[in-house]
Parts: sequence; C-alpha cells; structure tokens
Amino acid sequence: MAYIEGRLVHDADSHLMEMVDCLDPYLEHRLRQRYHELPVFRARMERHEHFRMAREKHADAAFRAGADENLMLRKNYEAKGAFIREDRPSVVDLLGVASQLVFTTHALGNFGLDRSDDMELCYAVADAHNQMMVDFCSVDSRLLPTAYVPLETFEGAVATARKAIDIGARGLIMPSWCPRNHAPSHVSLDPLWAMAEEAGVPMLFHVGYEDKMNPVYKENGLPPVPDFHGGDDNFTSISYMPIPNSAMQTLATLIFDGVFDRFRNLKFGAIELGASWLPGWMRSMDSAAHAFMRNEERLQKLSSKPSEIVQRQLRVTPYPHEDVGWVIRNAGEQVCLFSSDYPHVEGGRNPVKRFDSCLEGLPQSAIDCFYADNFIDLMGDALPVELRRPAHLVAAE
Repeated sequence: MAYIEGRLVHDADSHLMEMVDCLDPYLEHRLRQRYHELPVFRARMERHEHFRMAREKHADAAFRAGADENLMLRKNYEAKGAFIREDRPSVVDLLGVASQLVFTTHALGNFGLDRSDDMELCYAVADAHNQMMVDFCSVDSRLLPTAYVPLETFEGAVATARKAIDIGARGLIMPSWCPRNHAPSHVSLDPLWAMAEEAGVPMLFHVGYEDKMNPVYKENGLPPVPDFHGGDDNFTSISYMPIPNSAMQTLATLIFDGVFDRFRNLKFGAIELGASWLPGWMRSMDSAAHAFMRNEERLQKLSSKPSEIVQRQLRVTPYPHEDVGWVIRNAGEQVCLFSSDYPHVEGGRNPVKRFDSCLEGLPQSAIDCFYADNFIDLMGDALPVELRRPAHLVAAE
C-alpha cells in the first residue's frame, strides 16, 4: 500500500543523501585535489565512520527487509533510496507520487565557492554536481534531476546551464543570495533566462543557497539550542526566521527589473523556503510599485501588478507545519505546491495529513492545484507528457 492513494500528487522537493566522495568521479585530478582542500570537505571526511556505517546498514538483509514499512519513519541516511539509486524507483511507488524533483543535500550552497576567488573550481564543482544528479536520477524518468548554476560570471552561468540542460537536468537552481559584482537581474544574464525558457526548464531557488543569519545572534548568554538533528548546524527557531529573506529580495529585483516580463513563459520555483512570507511580500511589492511608479520607468513598464506576475510565474512550497490554507486564501490558488522533503527529517512523518488539515474548506480546484496542477505548470516541457497525469493515478482519484 502506498503512502498516498486515491489522488494525483507530484512531489516538488526530495533529496539525495550523498556520500562524502560523491563528486570525485566527475572532477579531473587537479580540480579534485583543490576540492578536497576545502574546509567543508575536510569536515565531512572526519565523519567517514558515519558514511561507512550507513553503507553497512543498507547492505544488511534484515535492515533492508524493513525498509518499505518504515518508509516515512526512517530519515536521512537510514531512508530507503537515500543514496542507492537503484532503490529510489520503489520509493516513488511507495510514496504514491507521479514524479519527484530531486535536490542535493551535500552540495547545498556549492561549498561556499561562489564567494571564493576560485571561479574555475566554482563552476567545475557545479558541473560535477549536475552530472552526479542526472546520473542518480537516470534509473527512472519519474526522478527529475536539478542542476545548480552559479551566477558569479555571465559566461560561466550560461555555459553551466547549457551543459546541464544538454545532459538532462529538469530544473536549474540559482542562488537567492546576490552575486558579488552584479545584480541577479543584470541584462547580461538574459541569455540564461532565454535558454531556460526555450528548453521549458524552470529556474529554482532552494534553501541552502540563501544569505545566512549572522551567527552573533546565537551569542545570547544562554545554553545552546539544539536543531532538528540534535546539533546546532541546522535551523533553530531564530535561524529559521531569515530563510526567505534573500529570496524575497532577489525575486522582487527580478520582477521590478523586468526579467519576469521579458521571459513570460519562464517559471520560477521557491523550494523549501516556506510560504508564510508569500502574501505579505506580494502586497509589499504591490505597495512599492504603486509608491515608486511615478519616478521609476521600469515600474511603469510592468505588464501587471507584481502580485499578479507572481501568480503567473512563481510557485512556492510551504513547510508542513505552516497553514497552507491561509497562504492559498491570501496568495491565490496558483502558487503553492506539495513537497515531501523525502528523506529529510524536516519533511515530517505524515506531511499529507498536516497539509490536508489546513486545506479543509478550500474548493477542490485549490486542492488539485496544490497537489498536482501547479507542479505541472511549473515544470512545463521539463515534465514528460506521460508523467503529468499518469492513467493509473488519475483513475484512482
């Protein structure tokens, strides 16, 4: 029996839990050596015993025998299909979803290389990550690989995006932090947007590529606060608060500077950044456009109110602990997407139940949009026709 039954659902966020050496096969020797010198790589190497134990667990027959019944209980490296790609197709079956967007875990943030002085390694590691993701997802067409595109140089961004699309990436991740030397809306990035629009591939933001909270906020004279995993490297209540800030700024810049209007068929997704910020942000942009339109020609040229442009082109995944019904009522049916965050702890053990409890009272059209239609719209041509409304899932509704 699948976790989700009797409805059509697409999963806008799932993850690969990579081993520490996951990029090594995709980097030439001289670049691999430089990559291995990065502090973040060395820190993960210190946890080599953790990765060894994960491999041993998944090689144990008794452990594997309990994988299906514990699908929503085992998390991170213990989860089925977390890093063994041959196991992942059955995860899609057991979840009962029509498709899954698949993101990295290990490479979220591109190891800090975007803000380094080594642009050669920055783009080489992004290319290696992208090839790794495509290879992992190659076992099943329902697994939709995402690729990362650093925006630090115009030529590098276009070249990396071109490679990613050519090898089969179904979504292009861009950072929500601002590049160091130009705006994310710079006209020299228009070839990137044009390429993605022509390929029918969405541009995606994902948690991990945003500006982080100033760590001094944690220096409060009180005992340390544990995160979801029991440590202090992941989010706590205070570091959770600024997660969407840089996405809000970057998306507003892209809208006000006309990128969304110049590429009206290009869709954007904000994944695992929450959604409670969405209604107020939309209204703040409308207010800003109204207040400054008299003095800013760019605002006078907008095709619609910013909030309407959002509804046309942006799709966002709420967290399961958020009141998605409230977000939809205040932002519109067109914007929100279901996601499981499988196999991360943050996705919870029963996200559908939590989302459904907040969707009560909404029209069926809004519920259908949340679980499937908005994802189909986001993915466009990147989602194969046969995966959009599979007959066996539609018939079950």
